[in-house]
Parts: sequence; structure tokens; C-alpha cells
Amino acid sequence: MNVAAFVLLAAMLAAYVLLDGYDLGVGAVHLLFSRTDRGRAAAFAAIHPFWNGNEVFLIASGAALFALFPKAYAAAFSGFYLPLIIVLWLLMVRGMSIELRGHFESELWRGFWDVAFCIASALLAFVLGLAMGNLVRGVPFNGSGYFQGTFAFLLNGYALAVGALALLALSMHGAAFLWMRVDDELRESARRLTRFLWPLVAVAFIGVTAATVIAHPITGHPGLWIAPIAALVALASVAFAKKVALALAGSSVFLLALMASAAQTLFPHLLPAFPSGTGLDIYNAAPNAYSVGTAFTAALIGVSAALIYGTIAALRMMRAK
Repeated sequence: MNVAAFVLLAAMLAAYVLLDGYDLGVGAVHLLFSRTDRGRAAAFAAIHPFWNGNEVFLIASGAALFALFPKAYAAAFSGFYLPLIIVLWLLMVRGMSIELRGHFESELWRGFWDVAFCIASALLAFVLGLAMGNLVRGVPFNGSGYFQGTFAFLLNGYALAVGALALLALSMHGAAFLWMRVDDELRESARRLTRFLWPLVAVAFIGVTAATVIAHPITGHPGLWIAPIAALVALASVAFAKKVALALAGSSVFLLALMASAAQTLFPHLLPAFPSGTGLDIYNAAPNAYSVGTAFTAALIGVSAALIYGTIAALRMMRAK
């Protein structure tokens, strides 16, 4: 059951990255996507029906971590307190930008929220990648199993590289989403932006993968190369896609492969210790079996409902450009 709980938690985080990832990507690139008010308004309109529902998976992931692995929740939320506060502020700025941009017919007003939306989205993608990089690298623990370090410790070279990869990958994902959602007049701009970003993503991915393999050698487990290879194939499909469906599918598979790679690198740990030690894993961070089983069942039902109604139904109803 502990392994199933780990898989469910990883799947919830992957769903958040895949779904809210295109929201973040659209925000990060929309100033590059178009210099006209009409084009930028189209970028806002493309994600407006979905962004709030997509963020449910981030909240649900935090709740699932609290229920399934409370010790890891306590250590993570205490150790990453400042980054989490930054994430909350960035989420609020993004939401305000989306909701307030069109309230006044003022070029200055709309321009302010355009810039705020871009900066908040880009920083949020980067900070989330920074957090993932530190999870894979490991964090220092004291004798009681709590984070012992500073915010400066989190700004290490490896985590910064993962943050850059996250920003570039989500930007490409957002550009591909715009390619699918906007009308013919703006589609060419989205297509060019997608094609411009993929080689940058490829370089960042190869660099981060090499650094990860050095830190966590996987040569003795050939099956662990499946996800990185799938990511490369998906990235190549984005590069050579002539139809938007293939580009968006390739971008989606690339992000899912990245999350699968991170999960298999971490397993069975939730918060590995740095530079060495036991850390917190799916066994020593979990409560008793009954509690894990109950929380797993509730989380599975909730996530299934969110996927069916909040994602699949919403995408079908709002599929028009």
C-alpha cells in the first residue's frame, strides 16, 4: 500500500505539471507570443476556463502528502517554508492578473497586468523546478528528521539547472497549447515560438540528465533509462511536428517522462538526505497501514472526480478556439 500511495502522489504531481504547466507556460511566453493587445488577450482567453481547476491538483497533492506521509509533509513544509510562501504569492499574482486585466479600458492597466502575469508565471515555473531539483539532490536533516539548512542552501547549482529546465519545458508546453487554442491569424506565431524553444529545452534536458546520472548512477538498472529515452523521443516529435496535435502530445509526453524520471530517481525516498543518510521514505514517513489505506482510497476517489469533471469535461466543453 505504501508503494501504491507513492505512485498516486507522483501521478497527482504529474497531473499538476501537465495541466497547470500549460497555464504557466502561456503566462511565461505570452509577451513573446504577441505584441498586440488582441494577441495577448487571446492568450489569457485560451487558459481562462481551465487555470483555476488545474491548480486543484497542486492543493490536492499537498493534502495527499499530509494524509499519506505526514512526517514528510512536516519536514517539507518546514524546510521549504520560504519557497512555499513565494509560491503562494506568485499564485495570487497570477490569479489577480487573469481576473483583473480586462476590467478597465486602459492600455497602462492592461500592460501592468500583462507584465505581472508573465513574471509571476515564469518565476513560479522556476521555483517549482528549484524545489524538484532539491528533492532529487536531497536536503540536510537533523537528528529529529527535520530540515536543517537555509534558503541559500536550496539555491545550489543543480537545483538552479532543474529550475531553468522547468521554465523552458513549461514555456514550450504553453506555446504548443497556444498553437492549438488560438485562431489562424495567431497560430503561426505560436508555432514559431514552439519551434524556437525546443532546442533550448533539449540542451537543458541533456545537461540536467547528465548531472542527475552522476549524482544517482542508473547504469545497473537498464529499465530506468526508459523514461529519459521517452523524453528525448517526445522532444524530437515536437521538433518535427507539422500538426499541432503531435506537438502538444509530444510536449505532454516529455513532461510526463520528466516526472517519471524524477519519481524513479527518488523511489523509495520522499525526502532523501544530503549528503548522505536515511532521510524520509515511504515507510518511515507513513502512519499505520489502516491510515494509509483510508487516505489512499479517499485521494483516489477525489482525483478521479477532478480528472473526469474538472479536466476532461471542461476541455470538451471549451474545446473551441
